[in-house]
Amino acid sequence: MSRHFSSFLRVFGPFAAGYFLSYLFRVVNAVIAPDLIHDIGASSSQLGMLTATYFLTFAAFQLPLGILLDRFGPRRVEAMLLVVAAFGAFVFSRAETIWGLVCGRALIGFGVSACLMAAFKAYTMWFSRERWPLINGFQMAAGGLGALAATTPVEMILHYTDWRGLFAGLAALSLIISGLIVTLVPEKEIASVGDTDLRAQLGSVWEIFTNRDFLRIAPLATSSQATFLSIQGLWAGPWLTHVAGYDRAAVANILFLVALAMVGGFIVMGSLAARLARAGIKVATTAVVGMTLFMLFQLALVTNPDHFITLIWIGFGFFGTSGIISYAALNHSFPVHLAGRVSTAINLLVFVAAFGGQWFIGWLIDLLSPVGGQPAAPGFNWAFGLLLAAELLSLLWYLFGPVNKERVGSV
Repeated sequence: MSRHFSSFLRVFGPFAAGYFLSYLFRVVNAVIAPDLIHDIGASSSQLGMLTATYFLTFAAFQLPLGILLDRFGPRRVEAMLLVVAAFGAFVFSRAETIWGLVCGRALIGFGVSACLMAAFKAYTMWFSRERWPLINGFQMAAGGLGALAATTPVEMILHYTDWRGLFAGLAALSLIISGLIVTLVPEKEIASVGDTDLRAQLGSVWEIFTNRDFLRIAPLATSSQATFLSIQGLWAGPWLTHVAGYDRAAVANILFLVALAMVGGFIVMGSLAARLARAGIKVATTAVVGMTLFMLFQLALVTNPDHFITLIWIGFGFFGTSGIISYAALNHSFPVHLAGRVSTAINLLVFVAAFGGQWFIGWLIDLLSPVGGQPAAPGFNWAFGLLLAAELLSLLWYLFGPVNKERVGSV
């Protein structure tokens, strides 16, 4: 094994494991939802609120996280936060009420809030700019493997234990990965280029949010990623159950295929963006084309298809990954020492929107379903359709909005 490849594994492996865990936590409720409804008595809106709490605490920490990553480095920050995630998983496993579950879920969201951004920051420190889209794609693929693990494998585990035992195991896994990051990832001196004063660092956050490149692509990236996270992380399972009429085993298998498509999407789209960038096609262009194709598969779901349901969901999973490419595109528009803050700035918007979207879907399903009855198709159609409408408006903003009159930077 070459020295360079060994160094790559020491940096990539532990951070990839962290994001595997983060994504497993994010989407596991899609499989255990029937158990939570049975044991806790949660309604659709409560289930949406519970699952979306992950996004809320995750988002709330993004801006301070960016400053911490740029100031103390990704190794220390992520290792410490994963200890909080472990505690949250333990609280979740012991909860007896919906609010106990919410508290545990909130701690989990806070604890894994660095798992993606810390990795992105580490890769900007260790690897050349030209490799960012590809390496970021592999990082996202690790998250896709976590989503895979949260489907059929979790369903199989539930034959031997319950959801409480599952989360106790996830608490232990969180501590193990925290230890791996501390022991395996090499320490690297943080570049002192740029601002070191806290006031200046906060000012740079404002600079990011008012940057023309950021303002142009952020609405589209936010709406696309938030829609994908909201649906894939929870409501894909209930849609397959209550709209398509599949049983629990079939739902888990289709979700497994969606997650597998997501892994492929992260790798293929990241590799394609890097290859096209070398040919002179902007990374943002690849991202926007992918996000537009993602909308077509959402449109197919809103029409209540009778055929090709599995293929539609596979396309949903594959092209739903496109929005993440815009993170690499935005980092090209800023100095490397701002990379942590740039990624967490867009991530803040994405996860706030995902929190609102996931809760909104549950609320609308309850509103448009029979009182005391099962969730009905109209609620899913309206909820999915309104999220799609937000994406279409964001696409129009990207193409024709006022910030597009002067094309600057790489976006």
